[in-house]
Amino acid sequence: MNAKTKRIAVLSALAALSALLSSCGDVEPKSTGSPPAMRRLTNDQYRNIIADVFGPQIVVAGQADPLLRTDGLLAVGARSARITPSGFEKFYGLARSISQLVVNEDNRDHLIPCQPASAKGADDACAQQFIAKVGRLLYRRPLLPGELDTAMKSAGLAAQTTGNFYRGLSVALSGMMTTPQFLFVVDETEPDPDQRGHIRLTAYAKASRLSFLLWNTTPHEALLTAAEKGLLHTTEGLSAQVDAMMASPRFEAGVRAFLDDFLRFDQFETLEKDSVIYPAFTVKVVEDAREQVLRTAVDHLVDRQRDYRDLFTTRQTFISGALARIYRVPTTKPSGNAWVPYEFAPDDPRVGLLTQVGFAALASHPGRSSPTLRGRAIREALLCQKVPDPPGNVDFSLFEAADSNNKTARERLTAHRTAPACAGCHKLTDPIGLGLENLDGVGQLRATENGAMIDASGDLDGITFNDAAGLGKAMRENPATTSCLVDRLTAYALGRSATAGQIVFLDYLKATFVKNGYRLPDLMRRIATSEALYAVSAPEVDVKPVQSAAAAVATGAALQEVSP
Repeated sequence: MNAKTKRIAVLSALAALSALLSSCGDVEPKSTGSPPAMRRLTNDQYRNIIADVFGPQIVVAGQADPLLRTDGLLAVGARSARITPSGFEKFYGLARSISQLVVNEDNRDHLIPCQPASAKGADDACAQQFIAKVGRLLYRRPLLPGELDTAMKSAGLAAQTTGNFYRGLSVALSGMMTTPQFLFVVDETEPDPDQRGHIRLTAYAKASRLSFLLWNTTPHEALLTAAEKGLLHTTEGLSAQVDAMMASPRFEAGVRAFLDDFLRFDQFETLEKDSVIYPAFTVKVVEDAREQVLRTAVDHLVDRQRDYRDLFTTRQTFISGALARIYRVPTTKPSGNAWVPYEFAPDDPRVGLLTQVGFAALASHPGRSSPTLRGRAIREALLCQKVPDPPGNVDFSLFEAADSNNKTARERLTAHRTAPACAGCHKLTDPIGLGLENLDGVGQLRATENGAMIDASGDLDGITFNDAAGLGKAMRENPATTSCLVDRLTAYALGRSATAGQIVFLDYLKATFVKNGYRLPDLMRRIATSEALYAVSAPEVDVKPVQSAAAAVATGAALQEVSP
């Protein structure tokens, strides 16, 4: 039995289990929706869409402005994102570069489904065939007549002005890729035929929510076809699409995207370490540290369908040649870019996700470890507990100066906490982060600091521990660990934190998560097939005028390229 067949069998079993639980009264409670909104594409989603629509050979040379993390997630920040004039210029530059690659001589024959009557002028029939095909994927629904007319006019005018059919297609495509219909995932609605006076998401909007949750990309053709036929408005049709998508190898990409956001791994893009202090911490180590955590989590949670909590106590992982030097793995280490399964010995201090380089290095300073940063990362990212920012006038000199009396971080933090303004926050972070002090600023093992033995004991919400392994066990048994995952995954799917009217839905998810052995795929399936994911209420504002105005600006900017 191959991996795909095994995955299908597991998902079928999960579906049967869900049906059994429903028959026993474990039914999703009613919850309220929120007004429809728009979410800007993330940079990863942008790249995924371009690869899916045009192929991996079309390189996205650059990226747009970063999103602001809100309530712990970039996916929530995308809901309030706005495109500034300089941000629009970045998107327009990307669109021009991509559209020129699509129509060049190397790609046009397999990306454009027809040939023009003449390459030296306009051909409306061929242009319409191409624009309608790619527009359906870029806009995540069929183009409206006005949208198609606008793109056709752009293509025709540019082709006539330049005397080049393909140039015309490039200009039209650039314009389409700078409209809100592409750059934003729009909650388009329609009257609900089953509830007079109410609205519902269109089937295409449902397809978008589903696809970005499970695959982190635009809906594929089969999902769009299901939406076109109205199948996503039925329980059976929606479940069938969810099962098929979760059985696909592409489901792994969706899980990775959520974990990357949940663990705040966008911070790897700006991670820096002092090369004099840590000469082994190279750019390759940075790349592999991120990949190791994601690879370990996907293997554990998706491929093996294991308990989410065990991520904090497992000794099983994967290592690369670059990471082997950091972990000081002996002669059996992998070479080159290869990844191999690896299990740390029972007496090894490394246990669970928190002791991997990807966590230990990210939550540290450039030249030293930081119990405070590590404790804060655990509180905020993994337990969903906000830690107040330090006051602006804090004196860090007591902590930063390693003298004869305060050699270890524990001793320096004890001195630092004498300041009343610091004590409250440090009580939340330091007793946790000190459990990882046997790992230096890049995650290498150590027993001493400045010649003094390290004491890695600590406390997490009343559970004491002596080392990192004990901290992992405390994380595993803390109810906030699994509660946080449910909260974050639900917010990730919805694009916003749950409202007061959805607390009952969160409680339902948390209860079933426990019943089903803390399995992430089962939790994702429940969210993907839930009524709550697609529930909407009356809109607060009409987004269509905004869309139309921005579309006109985008098309006008594209036409400037070829105007006399």
